[in-house]
Amino acid sequence: MGLSFLTLAHSLREQVDQHLTATAGLSLSRTKVLQALAGHGTLHQAELATVLGQAPRSVTQIVEGLERLGLVSRTGHPEDRRRKTVTLTPAGRTALAAAEEAGTHALRQLFGPLTQRQLTDLETLLSLVRTTLTGDEAG
Repeated sequence: MGLSFLTLAHSLREQVDQHLTATAGLSLSRTKVLQALAGHGTLHQAELATVLGQAPRSVTQIVEGLERLGLVSRTGHPEDRRRKTVTLTPAGRTALAAAEEAGTHALRQLFGPLTQRQLTDLETLLSLVRTTLTGDEAG
């Protein structure tokens, strides 16, 4: 059962990532960075990595790509040139909105065959697993 769940989760992630890339031009990883900035505001790259639970180097590569696209801007710290602050640009907000809409559409298609009751049961079960995993009662 566990391996089946992990395989399904991986397939769902791939499907959503492919849909986001094809329709909104952003990968799921890039979308998550934009979401973090939209939710937390301007962050130093190290803070962004912490929020995302990713290695700083991975986040740096994603941010550099987003900067090339004009979706984020980076500024150096006046006293520490290695420390970069990342800000979501207006173009980034627009791209994020398109990606979130595309993601919602993809998930509706993937979970469309489920009844409302099944969706509610699934959310309850996933919340229980999340609580076990994180110890976070709020989930």
